[in-house]
Amino acid sequence: MSVKIWAASDDFAPRCLKMHEMGIAMQIVEMSIASIPEEMNNVQVEIINLKVGKLAAVIPGSLRFCFDIVAKDTPLSGAKLHIEEIPVVVKCNECNKESVIKELSFKCEACSSGSTEILSGRELDIESIEIADG
Repeated sequence: MSVKIWAASDDFAPRCLKMHEMGIAMQIVEMSIASIPEEMNNVQVEIINLKVGKLAAVIPGSLRFCFDIVAKDTPLSGAKLHIEEIPVVVKCNECNKESVIKELSFKCEACSSGSTEILSGRELDIESIEIADG
């Protein structure tokens, strides 16, 4: 008995392939493999630690799903993505207060000024890669 997950003609396939998480997953795999020293043969990556800002508009579950697809048959196959979500932090240009933005309003919590500078929340970084002992 076989079960069809999806085929190129299915509606799901184009959505999956158009997700920006797929492109991000491909870059994570490419960069992670490139960071493994050549003298380390048959290395197995266990964990990839990421920092992802809220403004990066990445859905962690979708990124993990896409990563699992892209990492298949590579040294990253079976690796887990540990995703640390970084909040959006702004600094007010009027009163210098820093605050975490929880809604889509970038106004200062202290003085309501709209003149703010984004300090964090745009990150999309590979923080570290953990490999199996042995």
